[in-house]
Amino acid sequence: MERIQDVARHLIAQKGSDQLKMSEIAAQAGISIGSLYQYFPDKRSIIRTLAQGYAAESRACIEQALATVRSKAELQSAFSSLVDQYHQLFLTAPVKRDIWCGMRTDKELMSIELEESRACGEFLADAIRRVNPKADAKKVAALAFLVWELGEETMRLAVSHKRSEGALLVQAYKTMALRAIAEA
Repeated sequence: MERIQDVARHLIAQKGSDQLKMSEIAAQAGISIGSLYQYFPDKRSIIRTLAQGYAAESRACIEQALATVRSKAELQSAFSSLVDQYHQLFLTAPVKRDIWCGMRTDKELMSIELEESRACGEFLADAIRRVNPKADAKKVAALAFLVWELGEETMRLAVSHKRSEGALLVQAYKTMALRAIAEA
């Protein structure tokens, strides 16, 4: 399984997920096409598995970054740092970027992203409630989910433009999100 995923990552980095071919994965992994299909019935299932792995990685990082937040300053610093890290990841990890950008074209993959936005939004909502325990829990949950999902869209938009313009888009998102979080 790991070898298949490694080969798929390599091929996606070279050609993009649209050009991923099951026969090429099998050949480069040194297995028969039949064996490949025993593990993954189609290329979508390979991409889904990679997306789920990347999502779990990101979720753990986000949870860790927000778990110890106890003040507005810590919340703003942690959130700002996460946005910068995520933007840098989109710029430097072509496989992750390809998969994340392609998630909007596949309903099953889009549901994975929405689940992740909800989960990460909950980490953010928990941090906001620790900082402001009097805040309305439902409003905070909605805000945190929206902030997180808008972050996903911002990254997709940022990497589809020139690097300098993308950086400005990310900065604008961060400014808006931090303002909304501070007012929650």
